[in-house]
Amino acid sequence: MPCTTYLPLLLLLLFLLPPPSVQSKVIIKGNQTILSFKAIFRLGFFSTTNGSSNWYLGISYASMPTPTHVWVANRIRPVSDPDSSTLELTSTGYLIVSNLRDGVVWQTDNKQPGTDFRFSETGNLILINDDGSPVWQSFDNPTDTWLPGMNVTGVTAMTSWRSLFDPSPGFYSLRLSPSFNEFQLVYKGTTPYWSTGNWTGEAFVGVPEMTIPYIYRFHFVNPYTPTASFWYIVPPLDSVSEPRLTRFMVGANGQLKQYTWDPQTQSWNMFWLQPENPCRVYNLCGQLGFCSSELLKPCACIRGFRPRNDAAWRSDDYSDGCRRENGDSGEKSDTFEAVGDLRYDGDVKMSRLQVSKSSCAKTCLGNSSCVGFYHKEKSNLCKILLESPNNLKNSSSWTGTSEDVLYIREPKKGDSKGNISKSIIILCSVVGSISVLGFTLLVPLILLKRSRKRKKTRKQDEDGFAVLNLKVFSFKELQSATNGFSDKVGHGGFGAVFKGTLPGSSTFVAVKRLERPGSGESEFRAEVCTIGNIQHVNLVRLRGFCSENLHRLLVYDYMPQGSLSSYLSRTSPKLLSWETRFRIALGTAKGIAYLHEGCRDCIIHCDIKPENILLDSDYNAKVSDFGLAKLLGRDFSRVLATMRGTWGYVAPEWISGLPITTKADVYSFGMTLLELIGGRRNVIVNSDTLGEKETEPEKWFFPPWAAREIIQGNVDSVVDSRLNGEYNTEEVTRMATVAIWCIQDNEEIRPAMGTVVKMLEGVVEVTVPPPPKLIQALVSGDSYRGVSGTSCSEGHGCSDLNTGLSSPGSRSSFGRPSP
Repeated sequence: MPCTTYLPLLLLLLFLLPPPSVQSKVIIKGNQTILSFKAIFRLGFFSTTNGSSNWYLGISYASMPTPTHVWVANRIRPVSDPDSSTLELTSTGYLIVSNLRDGVVWQTDNKQPGTDFRFSETGNLILINDDGSPVWQSFDNPTDTWLPGMNVTGVTAMTSWRSLFDPSPGFYSLRLSPSFNEFQLVYKGTTPYWSTGNWTGEAFVGVPEMTIPYIYRFHFVNPYTPTASFWYIVPPLDSVSEPRLTRFMVGANGQLKQYTWDPQTQSWNMFWLQPENPCRVYNLCGQLGFCSSELLKPCACIRGFRPRNDAAWRSDDYSDGCRRENGDSGEKSDTFEAVGDLRYDGDVKMSRLQVSKSSCAKTCLGNSSCVGFYHKEKSNLCKILLESPNNLKNSSSWTGTSEDVLYIREPKKGDSKGNISKSIIILCSVVGSISVLGFTLLVPLILLKRSRKRKKTRKQDEDGFAVLNLKVFSFKELQSATNGFSDKVGHGGFGAVFKGTLPGSSTFVAVKRLERPGSGESEFRAEVCTIGNIQHVNLVRLRGFCSENLHRLLVYDYMPQGSLSSYLSRTSPKLLSWETRFRIALGTAKGIAYLHEGCRDCIIHCDIKPENILLDSDYNAKVSDFGLAKLLGRDFSRVLATMRGTWGYVAPEWISGLPITTKADVYSFGMTLLELIGGRRNVIVNSDTLGEKETEPEKWFFPPWAAREIIQGNVDSVVDSRLNGEYNTEEVTRMATVAIWCIQDNEEIRPAMGTVVKMLEGVVEVTVPPPPKLIQALVSGDSYRGVSGTSCSEGHGCSDLNTGLSSPGSRSSFGRPSP
């Protein structure tokens, strides 16, 4: 009876008492670290520089010789005392970073309390509750790095570091667009400056590299809706190997970069980046900063200016821009420096007038807020800049032409401010009077000596280039030769190309105006010497150059028939006969072989494609644009190329982030051969060019179908139907088979370019090649179906591609089956 009486009271007391508190748990303290299961990632405190007082909790790759950080917790508030700093799971269910001196500097924002944590093999720090469900994870709160498996949603953004050594949030972010159908790079969260283009169901239209899933597999769930989410995975290359380590990163300079780890060289290889030209990054160089993508660092100050923050510039933070070296503007004695036809980012407050250049300058001098002006000679349009422009860059980087010249205001040389005491003035007058006679006699002697030295140096310089048959042009000469750069005939990766006529002759030339005018004089001239030494009947000849102030121009022979690319459209009225196509293929092969084997230093072109194969008046092939080339020693040691070349022609080892050799050019040449045979492009981004019914991305890629037909002996079905059967069957078979040998996945069994020449000439027997593994995977439907039958033009006889290719056997050496 007594027990029955007290039982309700005991239950009431148990209900009213608080539950037992969960004890706080210190996860990491001081220099302790936690490794993921396979020791790929490490969680712990780090500093970015030796001796720094700023410490951060972060995740990094564990086995790299140089630390590679992928996530930072307290990027806004670093800790100053690492020894007492901890990562702790509190009794209330949050993860916090704190220490005795700074208190709590970072805390998770989970809505439900967590009771434990996991550190996954993907590099994800996860806070979980009692049933193991995640209540918070680092993948939902990224910093600057996008790892495989990390899901990006409409509320997720990767934000760059402020600089190389400052993990605090920078100015640039990668996010899903407000319409949830594309990714954007944005400046300060509001100004987009690059995008992937719309999602088609398989890829983003502005990133055609996605259509070859050689490394990644992409997943986009619920695009065009607020619940959109996007992620990627990295499958292993085969059943026994681990997936390759890879990451995307928003750099402090605003570029999105993709890196792949190479275990052989123990370094990261950058395969892909956007925007390719760093000067397209919004406001990269700040006010009055000049952007040049050819410099080792993209930002510089124009003459008469210096970085506003030297320490920040040394760590690649250029956001503070440039300032005048000698005082501020505002004096009527100021002068103007013509810096060329430069453009800038954003809007600048300005006033417009219709006056002469001298009146424009006078108006600017009369306004203390004026920092410079634009003036157009023909129309006398004057634009007075009342604010400092941001991120100056050469206008040839962008479409359209302009005659505007920017004049920047600067203090008159020799002017200074401040009061000078009368005694100093008197003293200077006395000393000046005593020394004036000697000075008068000495200065002419010094100037005469310097003048003779300059003339001697210039004469030696010009004589040196004369040996190479290179002419040194002035900018005014080339401006006149091209009629003010009015006849634009092309635009490549390094600048616009204009047609011109050499002074005093009727010879046409092609003048390439580099959009990266900031390279050093000596470096540019060294490159010119290298190119000038390369002379071959199938290489475009360099005639001369200009290196004057900020101007960098190259003068080449003009090719009247344009580039091969203009003949590879089915809608183009231009049609090359088979005889001409074969001659182009052989000439191109000879030109590349000379670069690889005939020069003093082996040269890898790195960008073989139809756009860089020019045709003279007789349709002879001339390989052009060595801008991407890397020189390597005669021992043919591998090079780590940081440039991605051009999509559609890039070898598998380059896509995988491995080092490249001359065999990368062989692969690109093989892809070009397929286009030359078929009279069409391998990759068609806009499927409307082939018919209204073709809207699927799987119909964009020509090589899978062509490879199958060639290997199975149906070479005629691959040939351009517009030739109406008028071609040499033996030459077609030989050339098509060579193309497949060139695009083998394994670079070791690709022939050297010298061998390719002999194969095309019929000197070396060409056997049936094995199907490239990548092509076989594409056509078998493993990861990508390639081109469907309807994507081939009439007369090609295409059939369903979702069938595998039978391999004739492995090969131990070129062209010979292994026993």
